[in-house]
Amino acid sequence: MDIAEVAKKSGLPASALRYYEEKGLITSAGRQGLRRTFAPGVLDQLALIALGQAAGFSLDDIGAMFSPDGQASIDRTSLSAKADELDNTIKRLKAMRNGLRHAAVCPAPSHAECPTFQRLLRAAAAGELTPRARKPVRVRSKG
Repeated sequence: MDIAEVAKKSGLPASALRYYEEKGLITSAGRQGLRRTFAPGVLDQLALIALGQAAGFSLDDIGAMFSPDGQASIDRTSLSAKADELDNTIKRLKAMRNGLRHAAVCPAPSHAECPTFQRLLRAAAAGELTPRARKPVRVRSKG
């Protein structure tokens, strides 16, 4: 498939495909004139890239999920760690949402006098509302 067909089928602009190739996430099979061509399996790779991005993995993390031949090689422990990270993010965001909803309807005369809003401020000051640094994804060795 040429790059235009891959772009059409994947919904990605050709510039993204060229960028992914530059980053080593996908590999072109060659050229047809001036256009890059790709094997049909590139669509599966692009789907995995999209899934990884939706889950919050960086492109470098996603790149580590592919073996040199382009096949997925994902460490299950890394997936579990990402799920735990998402659980923590959900918990943090729910606490933030609940605090903001309370502050919006709090009967206290001002936010400065609202104990719930003050707890939210203290949590923010302590860094409890910001995401923690992610650990790198481990790639399962093939041999």
